[in-house]
Amino acid sequence: MSRAAIVVNPTKLDDCEAFRKSVGRAMDDHGWSEPVWRETTPEDPGRGQAEAAVSAGVDLVIACGGDGTVTACAEGVAGTGVPLAVIPLGTGNLLARNVGLPMGLEEALEVALGGVQRPIDAGRVNGSLFVVMAGLGLDARMLDDTSEPLKKRLGWLAYALTAVRHLGDRPMKVTVRADGGRRRRFRASAVVVGNVGWLQGGVPLLPDARPDDGVLDAVVLIAGGLAGWLAVAADILLRRPAHGGTHRVRFSELQVTLDAEQPWELDGEVAGSTRQLTVVAQPGALLLRVPPDEGRTHD
Repeated sequence: MSRAAIVVNPTKLDDCEAFRKSVGRAMDDHGWSEPVWRETTPEDPGRGQAEAAVSAGVDLVIACGGDGTVTACAEGVAGTGVPLAVIPLGTGNLLARNVGLPMGLEEALEVALGGVQRPIDAGRVNGSLFVVMAGLGLDARMLDDTSEPLKKRLGWLAYALTAVRHLGDRPMKVTVRADGGRRRRFRASAVVVGNVGWLQGGVPLLPDARPDDGVLDAVVLIAGGLAGWLAVAADILLRRPAHGGTHRVRFSELQVTLDAEQPWELDGEVAGSTRQLTVVAQPGALLLRVPPDEGRTHD
């Protein structure tokens, strides 16, 4: 019988016992043996638990939590041949939404245990793996300032409300160089790189990004004052390839250099401050469980 490891972020569960019972029933229904249970901790948000599960010979790792938990588990299974499944329990759940995974527990378990395996890309930024997006500037400050109580009360709208408070922040001086090409300099509010492109609420931040195309996409948000942010919003919502408010690039390797340290994040977790990002695409790094008739991003 096949055996899975359940790596769960306990802070995302209102009723741990009910969650365990639901998972147990699904395992029985699909003919899987009793799973290995591992909880994440603040010190280890999932990578160590996933690596230990792979070493123990499990057939599947199921990440149960938000995008941070999913990324940590992905780091633990990437390149091993052991597939990853996702039970979305977070605020954003951006990987799940971008590849068409269901949000409900029973439906997500059905995909995890009865779906198909699809190779997807990942990226590494300053050596750390990400599967959704990474960035610096405005998006990192937004994530850092959005409280857990606000996220639980408002969901993804909590991020939008926090972002509004930072629209007047002083722009950064940014130099961007893709795949060894010429350097481009900007005064920007944020730089975001992505393996997938859609944010909460159906916002197409990186509309051409696909998780299985072997490359990554980036957007530089060039904003200053109300007029600047209106231009950024228009570029994003109208899916303009490049215009006054944005600069877009597709790459295998990207160098981002700043004039001063700025906060940066990967997959929704603030990673600290830096003056430089090195981002490298990792084609086909991960096997992901998806619905049999899914696996496509938004068109």
